[in-house]
Amino acid sequence: MAGVDKRADFEDLLPVMANKLGGEGLINELCNGFQLLMDKDRGVITMESLRKNAAFLGLQDLSEDELAGMVKEGDLDGDGVLNQMEFCVLMFRLSRELMQESRFWLEEELKGYGF
Repeated sequence: MAGVDKRADFEDLLPVMANKLGGEGLINELCNGFQLLMDKDRGVITMESLRKNAAFLGLQDLSEDELAGMVKEGDLDGDGVLNQMEFCVLMFRLSRELMQESRFWLEEELKGYGF
């Protein structure tokens, strides 16, 4: 699948999943995805566990640099691994449509407080 933008594919599917499963269902599916990718002994996603388990989520064609970039982008506390919260935040950040919807609802809510 040379030339296919995996990030664009992901962005197209996450909103569909959100609409179909609802908020709680989507979070459950993201948690399941985290479980598939994590290092079972450490309870976090490491570069090694991501490389080893990426095929479960259709990411087997990503380069070492792309995998490292995913970990780096999602690693909010700088420990070099992704915990479950960091993984879920990263998945939302990668979905432009969900981020736009979130911004809309946040702005709507803030209007109620005079902002």
